[in-house]
Formats: sequence, C-alpha cells, structure tokens
Amino acid sequence: MDYGFMQIKSLEGELKLSHKKRDFGITVSTKELVYQKPHVNYVIRLDAIVTITPFEEAGSPGARRGWKGIPTYELSGLAIGKDHYRIYAREAVMHSRSGIYTLGATEFILPMAPDLLRAVAMYGQLNAF
Repeated sequence: MDYGFMQIKSLEGELKLSHKKRDFGITVSTKELVYQKPHVNYVIRLDAIVTITPFEEAGSPGARRGWKGIPTYELSGLAIGKDHYRIYAREAVMHSRSGIYTLGATEFILPMAPDLLRAVAMYGQLNAF
C-alpha cells in the first residue's frame, strides 16, 4: 500500500532502527533521525539535537497558536497510548516533493517507542537527567 511516503534518498551513518506506521515513520541511523510523513521527510542530525523531553498535551490535540496566530508547533495525529517526546534541534533539513530546504532551530513532537528513544540517546551521545 502506498500512503505517499517518499523514499529516503541517502542515510548518513549505519541504519539501526526503522518504525513505519500508516501516517508516519521514524528511522534512526548512527548519525541521523529521519521523520517521515506522506510527501515530506525531515532529516535531523543527531549531533544537532539539543534536548529531548517528554511531552504531554493538556486538552485536545491540534495546533497551538503563538504570536499573531502563528502555530508554535503542530501535532498531526496524537497517538493515544503512545509516549510523545519534544525534540528540539539546532537545525533540520526538509525533503519535500518540491525541493530540499534547510530549517533553522526546529521543534518536533513525535511518538517514540522506547527502543527508538534509546538508539537516539546512545548514538546522539545524549545524557539523561
């Protein structure tokens, strides 16, 4: 079944884990985390990750509005029963069907299984507090 996912053209480092669901996918290598949604991939270098913190949404899932109604982040399908984490990175790269774009400081809220979280922490050399 094709849900509109784009192929990951190149993955830096050695592939360690990949989880794919109907509406998103997460792939972890020794150098990168790739968040896949239909028609777009976000590539986050592990050394660009500043923090990973647990995320709990109070209220209904959706976009929060910040200054002048601009979303500060967006939840695109909060998975009930899954642990979500806020990942803040200094930069990320977005691959879409219309091109490749470098993003500045970016925040992602992703459902992450414990094995994915452990792999990101280990290969990204992150310390738990």
